[in-house]
Amino acid sequence: MRHIPNILTSLNLASGFIAVLFASSGNLTFASWLILAAMIFDFSDGFSARLLKAWSPIGKELDSLADIVSFGVAPALIIFMTAKNPEYVSSSIPALNNYGFLRNLAIYLTVLMPVCAGLRLAKFNIDETQRSSFRGLPTPANALAVISLVIAAHYSDSSLLNSLISSEIFLIVITLSLSFLMVSRIPLLSLKFSSLRFSGNEGRYLLAIIVAVFLLILGIAASPLIIVLYIIISLLSGRFRRPAL
Repeated sequence: MRHIPNILTSLNLASGFIAVLFASSGNLTFASWLILAAMIFDFSDGFSARLLKAWSPIGKELDSLADIVSFGVAPALIIFMTAKNPEYVSSSIPALNNYGFLRNLAIYLTVLMPVCAGLRLAKFNIDETQRSSFRGLPTPANALAVISLVIAAHYSDSSLLNSLISSEIFLIVITLSLSFLMVSRIPLLSLKFSSLRFSGNEGRYLLAIIVAVFLLILGIAASPLIIVLYIIISLLSGRFRRPAL
């Protein structure tokens, strides 16, 4: 039983590696679903470790190594392949005939994402202040921001999303923004519930309700808004928690 958390972490790593293989062959949608599977395994390993009281130092290190691949390298490769061939995301996007300076910049700036993910995870491992909240964007949230764009563009066939996906400026902005957020010290909500009570979990419940409403109204096209809403609600929650001067 004590090996279950490490097995789940290994499945996270395996999912991330297979996502890299599919992304490198141009199947960005299936790669995105594999990253989502890695997120489920990532949540499950921590939950099972707490449930079974099977926490271990090796599990902590293995978790970070798996996260670098699944939530750093894999989403960066998805942006890399999208910048090179945006038609991989949606058949509605025409193939590129040539690469200009901005397109090449969008392609090679993706190196920042796995580097910042590694720095983020290294800092998290030694920072005892991030047990109940986060400082900087968690790496799974970084990956979710990337794959939600791919999944939404593929299944909704939204002209707005397709135009964003094909824009090198947008890809540069999203790469730089996510990379910066991971290594920033911006306070963000931890989505782990210590209890199901509303008190103390106001921000988490508010996020869940708003996300559900957006998904019901807009469908899968609303999924890229999840990370935006997460950041906004986190900042508002932190502001309301501050003691009055």
